[in-house]
Amino acid sequence: MSELDLSNMPSVRGKLTPNRALSDLTWLRVGGAADYLFQPADVEDLQSFLAQLPADIAVFPMGVGSNLIVRDGGLRAVVIRLGRGFNGIEIAGDQITAGAAALDAHVARKGADAGLDLTFLRTIPGSIGGAVRMNAGCYGSYVADHFVSAQIVTRDGSLRDITAEDLQFQYRQTALPEGAVLISATLRAKPGQPEALQARMESQLKKRDDTQPTKERSAGSTFRNPAGFSSTGQADDLQDLKAWKVIDDAGMRGAQVGGAQMSKKHSNFMINTGGATAADLETLGEDVRKKVYANSGITLEWEIMRVGEPLLEQQE
Repeated sequence: MSELDLSNMPSVRGKLTPNRALSDLTWLRVGGAADYLFQPADVEDLQSFLAQLPADIAVFPMGVGSNLIVRDGGLRAVVIRLGRGFNGIEIAGDQITAGAAALDAHVARKGADAGLDLTFLRTIPGSIGGAVRMNAGCYGSYVADHFVSAQIVTRDGSLRDITAEDLQFQYRQTALPEGAVLISATLRAKPGQPEALQARMESQLKKRDDTQPTKERSAGSTFRNPAGFSSTGQADDLQDLKAWKVIDDAGMRGAQVGGAQMSKKHSNFMINTGGATAADLETLGEDVRKKVYANSGITLEWEIMRVGEPLLEQQE
């Protein structure tokens, strides 16, 4: 547990759980406990909580844990996880406004039903909050290409609208203010025929299942592509600077540390084969980075977010 004095926490209408294990909330199923997990009832509950929370207590907004390693020693922070009340999807004209907890796949499907093309979101694991924060993308499309605006609650409890200029979108990153919780985003989509959009998503899903270990415990792509852009899915897509290619060239497809493995099906996917610790996963990732650098001079950057502290015995 933390050394911070967390005995006088703000009163809430949602759910505030002390010393909450996070492993069951991440796709990789690893990691220790957070000092507190807060699941706000609504926006006002979130605002009130953050406004009253002592400024020296860290806040970590967490989505569905699809792109996250929580280290084995846990997280010295209040983890904020949005649920019901933050997952609505509304359509007006060519714009779709989705709560941060709305799943990317649901937004893509609801858009397609309305004849709006956000099909690139269909195969991206996670929720809209994480998609905006990481400027998620595939098939040559990114959140930044569709972004109109978003709403956040800042660390002091203020409600703010933010623009693309505020977020400074880059490949797999944004400048979301520290401690801010994104609560909704509005995206603009081009029109399309619902049947054609549905067919495209089915094709994308089949291709994903054929090439990625979707039935394993993974967190999506482990490393960013060194070329600085996502795969387009087109036949002429350049492969020489894709993360999976440089990992293969370094001989690390299928490499293992404990229960962690670089997938034999897609070498940029790290999987928990059963019983892996966060330390196993992170050690394997760093081994891959070292081998790739030694082989090609390329420094791979983590795409999976890693947070928290190692266990004490791991530090010794």
